[in-house]
Amino acid sequence: MFLTIKNVQKRFTNYGKTELVLKDINLNIKEGEFVSLLGPSGCGKSTLLNIVAGLLTPSEGELHLDDCLITKPGKDRGMVFQQAALFPWLSVEENIMFALKKEMKKKEARVIVQKYLQLVQLSSYAKHSPHELSGGMQQRVSIARALAMNPRVLLMDEPFGALDEQTRRRLQDELERIWSETKKTILFVTHSIQEAIKLSDRIIVLGTHPGKILKEIPIDIDRPREQHIQEIVYYEDMITKLLKNEIDNVVEEELYDAVSY
Repeated sequence: MFLTIKNVQKRFTNYGKTELVLKDINLNIKEGEFVSLLGPSGCGKSTLLNIVAGLLTPSEGELHLDDCLITKPGKDRGMVFQQAALFPWLSVEENIMFALKKEMKKKEARVIVQKYLQLVQLSSYAKHSPHELSGGMQQRVSIARALAMNPRVLLMDEPFGALDEQTRRRLQDELERIWSETKKTILFVTHSIQEAIKLSDRIIVLGTHPGKILKEIPIDIDRPREQHIQEIVYYEDMITKLLKNEIDNVVEEELYDAVSY
C-alpha cells in the first residue's frame, strides 16, 4: 500500500489526566485515492491528520509512506488548513513561491507558480495581496501553494469549513477538478456527510471517546455525482444512522459536564 497507518494510538495529558484520543487506527490508502475522515467533534480526525503530517507523534503504532517511516514533517506531504494562513505582506504569487525559492532558482519557481495559478484559475490575481481576495480565493491560493511543492499526499483539514455554503460548493467542484487533473492522493477531514460523499472514493467514519474507525465506506457512484440523487441519499442515510449514537453520546457528555460544572 502507498500510505499505511498501523496500530496507531494517541494519548494527551492535561492537568495530570491522560486521555486516549485515538485507539487502534489501522488504515491503508492507495496512491491517487481520495479518502475522507468523517465523524463528530472530538473523534480525533484532525489529530490523525496531524500525525500523518508528522506534526504530532503517535503514542503507539507507526505510519509509512512508500515504506518510509513517518517521524516528522516532510515535503512529501502538503497541508491545507481551515484558514488559508497566507503571508499578508506577500502577493499571491510570492506566497506560492515562498517555499519553492529554497528548493530552486527563482526563474524555475516562477514557472511552477504560473502552472498552479492556472490550475486553481487565479492567474489574473498573481500580483494581488491576500486581503484583496475573497475567502474562497484565498483557499485556492493555499491549495496551489501546497500543490506547488509536488507532495505525494495532500492533507486537508476542513479546508472549506469557514466558508459560506455557496462558496463551499463551488470549491468542492474546484477540488474535484484539481484532483482529477493531478491524481494526487488526498486525505480530507470534514464534518459534512454530503461533502464527503461528493468528493471521496472512500469515507472513513470515526467514532469518539476514544476515536476509532467505525466503518470504511467505498462510495460507488459515478462522477459527477450530482446526477445520482438516489444513490447519494442512500449513503447519507447509512452514514447518518451510523453516526447517530456517536453524536448522541457527545451531546450527553457535554450536558453532563455542563451540569457538573
